[in-house]
Amino acid sequence: MHLTGADLAHAYWRHVVAPVVAQRWPGLRCAAARLGSGSDVLGLDDATSRDHDWGLRLTLLLGPAADGDGDDDGERLVAEVDAHLQAALPQGWNGLPVRFAVTWDRREHHRVEVASVRGFARSRLGLDPLAPWDALDWLSLTGQSVLEVVAGPVFTDSTRSLAEVRRRLAHYPPEVELAVVAAAWGRLSQELPLVGRTADAGDDDGSRIIAARLARVIVHLGYVLEQQWAPYPKWAGVLFARLPRAGSAVSGLRRSLAADGWREREAGLADALRVLHELQRQRGLPVPRDAVEPFWDRPYLGVPEDAAESLRAAITDPLLRALPPGVGAVEQWVDAVDVLVDPRRRRAVTDGWRGR
Repeated sequence: MHLTGADLAHAYWRHVVAPVVAQRWPGLRCAAARLGSGSDVLGLDDATSRDHDWGLRLTLLLGPAADGDGDDDGERLVAEVDAHLQAALPQGWNGLPVRFAVTWDRREHHRVEVASVRGFARSRLGLDPLAPWDALDWLSLTGQSVLEVVAGPVFTDSTRSLAEVRRRLAHYPPEVELAVVAAAWGRLSQELPLVGRTADAGDDDGSRIIAARLARVIVHLGYVLEQQWAPYPKWAGVLFARLPRAGSAVSGLRRSLAADGWREREAGLADALRVLHELQRQRGLPVPRDAVEPFWDRPYLGVPEDAAESLRAAITDPLLRALPPGVGAVEQWVDAVDVLVDPRRRRAVTDGWRGR
């Protein structure tokens, strides 16, 4: 029977890695999990996933001593455990190699990622997970970076700090969420009327492109309103359709993206927005009277002018209030993959707003 990546990781821990670790460090306080990159962390791996970076992978997080910020003993322990596993693990298990190359590391090395909780989370988030954060720190996160810490299964945990970090990352703080939601509605207000205007001007291809751009904004907004983190684009649609409330917007998005005429394209987007408008109302967040309204005296739909402003008016955090309209989470206004996957580059983007 085919094992999922998560099931394989769990079995690998129980039958192979745990005994090797316990023999050298009995009673070691650690967490074993399947975190980080890979479709199996999201529970979405399939036969195609096995062609690269799939196999005997595991996350082994050490604590509490290894969580010390800059603690030499903690760093030394991480290095010692990694080296011991490289020397002591068998050549293979369950018909799979223990040491193999991956796309980011061509060494034939075991793929048990050994780190402290603090070090592992910082490598994904670009932030110290055990330190205070301000609003701009939160805006530097992408949904995928958070999911690499919180989405995968944890098989055992005696660190205490891993559970604390995952609880902290459950969702945005309330005022940060307001800023992110406001940025989404601001983006929608700028481009929704153009779905019809471009087509009327003879540019149906431009209308389709704009509709697709807006569908992406709507999907991200749906995750935020559902208080879930959006994965990277490969899996964003799959998991969006599974959201218990926002997921019902997918029917409108499908109609919009498949439509041959701009009116049907616009109507599908409007139906999707009404689903999210109702969810936003149920969440107790500020909402306009309707999700869409006529755009001036033209035959197109727009977003009510107060859709974003009513959200921004509820924000008291000075860092957030100082941001220009439209500046929300980094993944809302930067779409370069090379930036979004690099915590240092994301931080550079958001830190640029400090003191402005």
